[in-house]
Amino acid sequence: MPAPIIAARDVSKSFFGNPVLRDVSIALVPGRIHALLGENGAGKSTLINLLSGALPSDRGTIEIDGKAVAALTPAAARNAGIAVVQQELSLTSSLSIAENIGLGAYPRRYGFIDYGALARRAKAVCDMVGLDESLSRPVGDLPLGRRQMVEIAKALFREPRVLILDEPTSSLSAHEADTLTRLLVKLREAGTAVLYISHRLNEVMRLCDHVTVLKDGVVTADQSLAGTDADGLVRLMVGRDPGDLFPSWTATPETETIVSVEGFSSGPLKDIDLTIRRGEVLGIGGLVGQGQEDLLLGLYGALPASARRASFDGVPGIPASVPKANALGLAYVPADRKREGLHLIHTIAWNMMLPQFGRARGLSLRNRGKEKALALDLADHLGIKGDLTRQVQALSGGNQQKVALAKWMPSDPSILLLNDPTRGVDVETKREIYILLRRFASEGKAVVLSSSDTPELVHLCDRVAVMREGKLAATLDRDGLSEEAIVAAAMGAEEAAQAA
Repeated sequence: MPAPIIAARDVSKSFFGNPVLRDVSIALVPGRIHALLGENGAGKSTLINLLSGALPSDRGTIEIDGKAVAALTPAAARNAGIAVVQQELSLTSSLSIAENIGLGAYPRRYGFIDYGALARRAKAVCDMVGLDESLSRPVGDLPLGRRQMVEIAKALFREPRVLILDEPTSSLSAHEADTLTRLLVKLREAGTAVLYISHRLNEVMRLCDHVTVLKDGVVTADQSLAGTDADGLVRLMVGRDPGDLFPSWTATPETETIVSVEGFSSGPLKDIDLTIRRGEVLGIGGLVGQGQEDLLLGLYGALPASARRASFDGVPGIPASVPKANALGLAYVPADRKREGLHLIHTIAWNMMLPQFGRARGLSLRNRGKEKALALDLADHLGIKGDLTRQVQALSGGNQQKVALAKWMPSDPSILLLNDPTRGVDVETKREIYILLRRFASEGKAVVLSSSDTPELVHLCDRVAVMREGKLAATLDRDGLSEEAIVAAAMGAEEAAQAA
């Protein structure tokens, strides 16, 4: 085996006296895609920060090319060829694609940025990741999946020897994910060391050679992936047999329609007919960027929308604004929880109470004792542990998502609109969220779940509406639900067969 490019040897890290990593070792070697797995809060992000110089370790050593580094800094890590693509993007919206890709490493000529060289080099890495947009386009104009590809291109611009990827496909379309897979295979063949963090175990099994598993800050496995199956990985992560990820599904009698729209249009969406029933989980599927988010936002009054006929819980018409949608019993949980769903610098309890603040007519009417009791009850109900006066940014991704869901529960919404609610969430938290959603539906309410995770749609939903090019391509009932059926509808396979 080649010598590691970078290795952590018995590193430990604590925050405010709480151990996050304990005597963790990992070695990244050339030509190997190394998976790092663990539940949210297991210590993966902290380990990434140690390897990239963003944090110092309390004990242990970081070695680069076999030599211990006394104090690894981000600049020293970059100079050593270590590049990180974090799950939360670090792009500047007002800058162009090219300017973001070269940020911090601009080629210079006579002391000035050489924009010609920047364009040539940026174009080369854009070709590698399948970005065909104009290099002068502001990154803020791009959808989330394309911004993710810019972030990856930014890492490749530095020609890294070590590439660390944290949930790189969580916001990518199937085509973009395939492009990334082919790229990583080429990088492995070229001798790059890749550290790959993902909760999508099928990706790990297909792509990675070796795995290190963290549980509660301790390495519970460090082994080759040869001969290991997905269930085996889950056992390593959670310390027990995985069981069924999804709660048991039982047929429920068709109930009354709570939302009905005919000829619904919003943004790129045209002429959609859709019904949502009480007591069901309605999935919204399709390739990324086919109008799923526009559908949710249009229903929620966050985007201008129109319809020939519409009814929301007996009230005619489409909600004209978010407050009107809230008043009708709608709640929305966005895909980007950090930018759109939470106020990271505020406390967990404050975020849980956020929708209630709008109901008070003045700060003097707030009952802080009641708010605290309610926040504690919500935390207990959703399994959010620890001090609720902590900033929400201190939580793992899974617990942040629980807070984004919990904040709507006191409002008792009758229609819950969810945009990729398990994006970047570990296996156990996914199951907790699935149980919560099925319980919500069993109470006679409606859940509308847009998801890029096709198995999630198949196993959790009562029906799935599949979007394609801004239109409703198909609505699949439970009896006809399968991954193949959803993909076929999303790809227009039936239309292609008829045309042939």
